[in-house]
Amino acid sequence: MTTQEGVQPMSAAEEAFVRALSRVLQVLPRAVDQDMTRAGQLPLSEYMALVHLSEAQDRLMRMSELAAACDLSLSGMTRIVARLEQRGLVQRVRCEADGRGANAVLTEAGLQHLREAWPAHLASVRRHLLDHVEGEHLETLTQVLQRMVTAY
Repeated sequence: MTTQEGVQPMSAAEEAFVRALSRVLQVLPRAVDQDMTRAGQLPLSEYMALVHLSEAQDRLMRMSELAAACDLSLSGMTRIVARLEQRGLVQRVRCEADGRGANAVLTEAGLQHLREAWPAHLASVRRHLLDHVEGEHLETLTQVLQRMVTAY
């Protein structure tokens, strides 16, 4: 049996996989975010913004690039950066290349805060994700996910 578009319907195993993956994509970020805030650390959205900035050249990214890296809208990233800026963890500076856009720059205080938050993030990711993937499955799952991401 095929759909009107000629696409083969999912098997029971495929349907179970899609539903499980969908659930993980919903539950995992919330669980990590809750663990981090419970530990008195940054919310996950702020933590990930700092991670991307820490990995960028000169710890600087254009706001639109940071938003894309965090898979957020520019307005959503602007709100996150404003909160981080209020706490002295990030600075916003005019983009020298064109003078129109803004860059987010990770401050020394932001880098230190990221280092302090890292153990809580690691413990949460390990508990909610890595502890559930065994040996050889980790490599296979990594390869599958990387193949999926490169398709976009």
